[in-house]
Amino acid sequence: MEAIIKKYQQKFRKAKDEMSKWDELQSRLISQFRNASSIISRLEVIQNSKNYASLNCVGGIEVAVLQKQMDSLQTILLSMKNTMEEFHTVLLSLEKLLHDGKQLAKGCSNQMNRKLLQQRIGVKPSPTNCIDGLMLLHEMHLAEYILKSSLVSALSALALKPNSSDLAAFQQLLVDQPNITKEEVQNIYDIIFAEEIC
Repeated sequence: MEAIIKKYQQKFRKAKDEMSKWDELQSRLISQFRNASSIISRLEVIQNSKNYASLNCVGGIEVAVLQKQMDSLQTILLSMKNTMEEFHTVLLSLEKLLHDGKQLAKGCSNQMNRKLLQQRIGVKPSPTNCIDGLMLLHEMHLAEYILKSSLVSALSALALKPNSSDLAAFQQLLVDQPNITKEEVQNIYDIIFAEEIC
């Protein structure tokens, strides 16, 4: 049983590495989102010829400035798409860890009954605790990935009809990551690595 728990703990260490990658991607996506939001919020001002005052005498200035901003926005949106693909890679890694954890439990269940899978030895977690933890980590990140995908898609639509309150709300949702609660993640790791804490 102890060897099995060590294998699960290795899976949780790998999951922690994946979540560190997630955090790096989160910082990058927030920066990209803020940059895109800045451009989107300027589009209405840029398209109003009254805002060019004495520059109106320069032929095509309004179109040139708008085109430059749209090109920049397109580049940022493409970068965000790439970042979302990297989030998906992290999500797939967490899914694989969960799948492998379930397979490990199936191998154990052939040798042990269901009651033993739920039994803890001292402060060590039970195999069931481990599977539940991996499942919860995967579910949280999956829900957050779906939310992020929706926000990135909505941002593209907002470029056509800017709304500053929507941009601010989307950005706050992105920053908050409401589906991943740090306390819950920490609680999972406290259970899995309880012997190291003691």
